[in-house]
Amino acid sequence: MTDLRLSTVILPVDRWHEGGRDKWRRAEELGFHAAYTYDHLSWRTFRDGPWFGAVPTLTAAAAVTERLRLGTLVTSPNFRHPVTLAKDLISLDDVSGGRITLGIGAGGNGFDATALGQEPWTPRERADRFGEFVPLLDRLLTEDAVSQRGEFYSADEARDIPGCVQRPRLPFAVAATGPRGMRLAARYGQAWVTTGDPKLFEEGTPEQSRAALAGQVGRLGAACEETGRDVAELDKILLTAFTPDRNRPFESVEAFVDFAGRHAELGFTEIVVHWPIADSEFAIDPGVFEAIVTEAPARLG
Repeated sequence: MTDLRLSTVILPVDRWHEGGRDKWRRAEELGFHAAYTYDHLSWRTFRDGPWFGAVPTLTAAAAVTERLRLGTLVTSPNFRHPVTLAKDLISLDDVSGGRITLGIGAGGNGFDATALGQEPWTPRERADRFGEFVPLLDRLLTEDAVSQRGEFYSADEARDIPGCVQRPRLPFAVAATGPRGMRLAARYGQAWVTTGDPKLFEEGTPEQSRAALAGQVGRLGAACEETGRDVAELDKILLTAFTPDRNRPFESVEAFVDFAGRHAELGFTEIVVHWPIADSEFAIDPGVFEAIVTEAPARLG
């Protein structure tokens, strides 16, 4: 368990000079491995409140931190195009001095799915688009000029000079549970992300959730074997608060150490916790939150 890292996700709900900046600085002070943010236009219960853009937020966070890794958890094709996203990512990687990780997934049927005026995509179309989006983005981040015609995404002499600070490109953390997404993670990912099995969130048990997660880790291993890759090369990231445990692991340091240890035994290398937000589903006690961050790593070692 010595390799288990603790990271956080900071939702972009605060004005930068009214608390937003302070959270990112505090995340570095507390010793988090990484701090991520959601890449949405709005999200669930936060739809009618403040919500800022991921790329500008991460750019600002890069300017006020020095060591903390930064990234999205996750970006999707819902309102992104590989050509423009690649340019933003290369710029962001440069500003941060090579500290950016791109969390990327197929997206869902949330507000992002129709905000540009389109009909929501079916699960099959989301998977088809994701399967085209990731390889093109990989090329755009590793080649100086890219031309490609696809069914959904195309590039015409798209220039991305000088490329990423991180070589050959910044790392991808691919969110996936199905076979097609797992294959993309195995081929293009430096990490794999999951929130667990959504079917278990309402009525499942923690034990059922861990069994489902073990199955996902196993399928990731099989996908890596198909591509001739060692699954150990991929970090395995669990974004918390979406398993049947909900926020129970954050009731005390002891509860979190038990939760994290059980998931480390499944092969997870990084646990991501939400920064507390009062009067929301992420209303963790701030004192317990900071105690977990400062005390749990030593107890998990």
